[in-house]
Amino acid sequence: MKKKFYINLGTQEISQIEYDNNNEFVIYATEDEVRLLRQRLDGMHTSDIHAFFRAHVPIMPYHNDKSNDDYDTGITDAFQMIYELGNEETKKHIENMGVLGDNHM
Repeated sequence: MKKKFYINLGTQEISQIEYDNNNEFVIYATEDEVRLLRQRLDGMHTSDIHAFFRAHVPIMPYHNDKSNDDYDTGITDAFQMIYELGNEETKKHIENMGVLGDNHM
């Protein structure tokens, strides 16, 4: 059974309770779909930490760093999943952001 969830990518929050600014995106998802989205967000967090430490090593260029590539892939995957599960407003918001290109069609 699908339930309504509020998503804030900045804080990587997924909640059934709307409060403060956690309603950046609204999705309707099963518990399994929310678990999968949580895994994707957790993967982004891990990649972000690795990228942070890489940023302090000046001999490693950004464009040649697996943790940055992993983060970019993770955020694209998260946006794709949020788009697929999102309400119409969420879908329009993501389309206007242009983060998926034509991949969501």
